[in-house]
Amino acid sequence: MRQVERSIFDLRRGLPVLIRNSDPQTDDSHRATLVAPLEGMTDAALQRLAEHAGNPCALIVTKHRLEVLGLNTDGDAAALPITADNTATQVIDWACARHPQTQPEPKAIQKTTGGDAAGLTLMRRGLLIPAAITAPVAADRLAAIEARVKDGSLLATDTDAVANYENNAPNFLKRISAADVPLDDAPRSRFVLFREADGMREHLAIVIGDPEKWADAVPVRLHSACLTGDLFGSLRCDCGEQLRSSVAKIADHGGGVLLYLAQEGRGIGLANKLRAYSLQDEGLDTVDADHVLGFGDDERRYNVALEMLAQLEIRQIELLTNNPSKIAAMSRGGVTVVQRSGVYGRVTHQNRRYLTAKATRAGHWLDQVLGTSPEDATATDN
Repeated sequence: MRQVERSIFDLRRGLPVLIRNSDPQTDDSHRATLVAPLEGMTDAALQRLAEHAGNPCALIVTKHRLEVLGLNTDGDAAALPITADNTATQVIDWACARHPQTQPEPKAIQKTTGGDAAGLTLMRRGLLIPAAITAPVAADRLAAIEARVKDGSLLATDTDAVANYENNAPNFLKRISAADVPLDDAPRSRFVLFREADGMREHLAIVIGDPEKWADAVPVRLHSACLTGDLFGSLRCDCGEQLRSSVAKIADHGGGVLLYLAQEGRGIGLANKLRAYSLQDEGLDTVDADHVLGFGDDERRYNVALEMLAQLEIRQIELLTNNPSKIAAMSRGGVTVVQRSGVYGRVTHQNRRYLTAKATRAGHWLDQVLGTSPEDATATDN
């Protein structure tokens, strides 16, 4: 796991890593793959990657991004070959521009390898744009590449390690610290911090009231962090109002737990959320903006929330949400959702389109509020 974690940090720093394919059936031409992030890519770095690998590079993009480009694939991702004539700017445009100035050839699309798929996983885990620049290492360059791994100038991991990490990392939450933090609407509140295995994400359980006096079905809110809304009161969403009203509602119900999850922007991270905001300013809704960047409708996974509830010994809950996906995730994870309660904030001129997209495209239960006037209405779930 340590090599995977270190590889993620190197990619976030703009450095390439080596991914060895663990599948014994893999042909020799794809035994090892150099993988580099899109962010910060330059013409010189692109050329260097191809020279070190001894093979041309390819851009690995998700099926969502391919659809934006008007291309199709049978899998979750595909490879777009990069020629010597392609610049880094062109490649970046292929990966995330709404209207790329050049288009990759449809006939050039190739299937991804195990190394390509692992590279995409690392990008997502590192909260980078979900696209990777890869180059299979030629047989005559492998010794030189492995020498760099040995001297510490290049990190290496393998496809099995990446897959195991992706599947198991949320299950290794450590309870780090706790303190009483009185809140306006819940004077008796205790903050309990959990840290994921790679150290990148920290999540909070806000324990409200006396657990010994909680109802059998504990009121629980799964609140995805929203820096812009929760802290700065952004009018593009109603997350801050939802956060505070959830705390008050849990306190009024005799206590329970608010899980404050590090899942900014439905799991895409703050940098990508701001990119998506810029695309929304061009007229896209929240879902289509994420698709342009290569993300799915909702990148969040709730294994972390399930693990936090398990460590808090909570098995039956009243879930404060308007999002059917959260109920489904809790049920799949063995937590019984006895009851659901809505959590609302204001509908404003600035957030109405966002909320409408969540209702019509993600099935959030907002009918009763989106039909009212922007001045009086309240709504949604982050």
